[in-house]
Amino acid sequence: VLELNLADLNNDEDQSYKKIKLCIEEIQGRNCLTDFHGMELTRDKQCALIRKGQTLIEAHADAKTTDGFVVRLFAISFTK
Repeated sequence: VLELNLADLNNDEDQSYKKIKLCIEEIQGRNCLTDFHGMELTRDKQCALIRKGQTLIEAHADAKTTDGFVVRLFAISFTK
């Protein structure tokens, strides 16, 4: 599993707070074939989103796609 930030992939510094995980499935010469493995926000971005007096609500669910893959979904919410 390879972890890098989205800014490195897209050459866009505005997306540097998103960490992407890719799983290397196959190597073909100098190229790697990857599958998406996950995404996270950096800790400093998470701390910047929550403010004093707010409550952080986190939830997760597993969903099965029509082609048989199981996807785990995470949601983050804040109260006012």
